[in-house]
Amino acid sequence: MKKTILYDTHIALGAKMAPFGGYIMPIQYEGIVKEHFAARNAASLFDTCHMGEFEIKGETACKDLDDILSCDVQAIKTGQCKYGFICNREGGVIDDQVIYRMSDTSFFMVVNASTQDSDFAWLSDHCSRSTILKNCSEETAKIDIQGPHSVKIVQRLLKNPVTGLAYYTFMHNFYNNAKVLISRTGYTGEIGFELYCDADNAKKFWNECIELGAKPAGLGARDTLRLEMGLPLYGHELCQNRNAAESCFTRAIAANKKFIGSEAVNNPANIRQALCGILLPDRRAARNGDKIFDDSNVEIGIVTSGSFAPSIERAAAIGYIQKELRITGTSVIIRTERHELNGVITDLPFYKNATARKKIIDFI
Repeated sequence: MKKTILYDTHIALGAKMAPFGGYIMPIQYEGIVKEHFAARNAASLFDTCHMGEFEIKGETACKDLDDILSCDVQAIKTGQCKYGFICNREGGVIDDQVIYRMSDTSFFMVVNASTQDSDFAWLSDHCSRSTILKNCSEETAKIDIQGPHSVKIVQRLLKNPVTGLAYYTFMHNFYNNAKVLISRTGYTGEIGFELYCDADNAKKFWNECIELGAKPAGLGARDTLRLEMGLPLYGHELCQNRNAAESCFTRAIAANKKFIGSEAVNNPANIRQALCGILLPDRRAARNGDKIFDDSNVEIGIVTSGSFAPSIERAAAIGYIQKELRITGTSVIIRTERHELNGVITDLPFYKNATARKKIIDFI
């Protein structure tokens, strides 16, 4: 297991640690629910140094990325970010990523930890020889601070104002006299920031955020937060063996654009299931792999993620069902190892009051 630069800090804070994506990562500190509500109502701090980061540069970089990614890379303006898929030729998802446009010919890509090496190999195999690729994951630290109080904390620590930073944009700034990259692409649904810097400044930034009131949060809270927003997790909602279009994340797939796997992705015959939200009546939760049945006891799908959702005070699940049955309000049954759970297909996100898309000025 690899360790992030903040490993000793997590141990000192009493974090419960466990393997994730090839790293030993904090699962929780004070408790998942407390950390969850800190992100919803105040500020939570997440170690995301395990994520992979690539630089892609050159006159052919934009065209190559447009051929590889499902999103419309050419349309991204300098200073903007875009979520998209890396697909295989069968339309399955090799990984999901966020691409940052640094200039006309320079890009920065953030990928998942577990797929970092295979992602880089795929890019290397499918980019032109004139496109320059660099895996800068080892030298790049990443910390996410999320929640309504994150704005004042970040503004106090960074040199330049962040008030003009819109959702899914980024800027360079200065922390501790060092140039850093800061963006707004939060995975929790709340307003917040991702800071990219070197290892020494990551430790200092982490500690100063805590001194200013941010609560350290682990992967447990990160998972309940993203579940409430209906956001995918690679290896659960997304994988190489499932067509990207079945995920229903249409914002990640550009219309009328060819990319590796696009013919398979856009073929209606390959889209047999659809991702949906399922709301459960109480705290009893479904889990990944639990099967979904209709009210006639016919198996119609499978759960990919499930948990108690603290913000809505009941359990929620995400899963794939036959696409023609994905109708809001339809009753379903989920069979777990211990229980039969009655659920209702629900529009996503489960939590409707998140702040991610609001203007920063509202929180100053």
